[in-house]
Amino acid sequence: MRPTKPQQQPANNNPFKINEQIKSKEVRVIDHEGKMVGVVSVAEGIRLAQEANLDLIEVSPNANPPVCKISNFGKMKYEIQKKAADAKKRQKVVEVKEIKMTINIGKGDYDTKIRHTKEFIEKGNKTKISIRMKGREITHRDLAEKMMVDILRDTEAFAKPEMNPRLEGMQMVVTLVKLK
Repeated sequence: MRPTKPQQQPANNNPFKINEQIKSKEVRVIDHEGKMVGVVSVAEGIRLAQEANLDLIEVSPNANPPVCKISNFGKMKYEIQKKAADAKKRQKVVEVKEIKMTINIGKGDYDTKIRHTKEFIEKGNKTKISIRMKGREITHRDLAEKMMVDILRDTEAFAKPEMNPRLEGMQMVVTLVKLK
């Protein structure tokens, strides 16, 4: 392992204090091999870190006295970024798919839309179903409400509404999620 030059200034988004930025009088120090050195002054901790050509990094500022570790700050920052990227990679992103219908949709088209809804839900996506009403169709809200009841009945085997259906302007909307 090639020795590195101790870091002087951390990045602005850095949650850790290093070397001269540590304001406590005394700190509990852990050396670069993971062994407990004990409670020493900050100046002594920095001296120990510089002897090892590393940095004194405050890892637990809320402890009494604060816990500091002698380590390579650049390497530590890289490992934290790598862990964050790995966690982000494993995170499942739930997409919201949308199915649009009108109140006078044909039976075959309706069945196709319900089948697509089932496919989206089984893949783990939320599905937003909207029944659009054009022009004077808004006066027949009762037809949209009846159609929404039919949709909920046809999808109850594999999905449940996230919240009750609601009217948004000229359309009735419901978001469906997978049954547990």
